[in-house]
Amino acid sequence: MLCFANKFIRDEKGAVTVDWVVLTAAVVALAVAIVAVLVEGSVGVSAGIEAFMTGWDF
Repeated sequence: MLCFANKFIRDEKGAVTVDWVVLTAAVVALAVAIVAVLVEGSVGVSAGIEAFMTGWDF
């Protein structure tokens, strides 16, 4: 049993998977943050366009 535990501790096959999971989570979090910032900015711009266009008479 002790031999199995030592072999399990020294095995590094799963370490690459953990690295990819952490990197993917960081990329997804960054993408969500960027989208949140862009949505806030686009809401302000669209409100300005709406205010400008409501004053038009056709």
